[in-house]
Amino acid sequence: MRTRLRIGGMSTPHCIRAVFTALTPVEGIISAEVVLGAAEVEHDGRATIEALRAAIAVAGYEVVEAVEDRRGLRVIG
Repeated sequence: MRTRLRIGGMSTPHCIRAVFTALTPVEGIISAEVVLGAAEVEHDGRATIEALRAAIAVAGYEVVEAVEDRRGLRVIG
């Protein structure tokens, strides 16, 4: 599964590191690519949009859009 996130408030390389570090403890994540304003997370299904939002909020940022891709089925939430 892949979840694509648009993240508000990110403006520096420090933001990228902070979001990546915040995602590290989320259960089920296989890999994460974080760039300014966005992240793409590959996971086994246990990393819900809510869990990703909560982790990113702890780092001080807000998920403004999340799109989940489940084997071709797209769920926007």
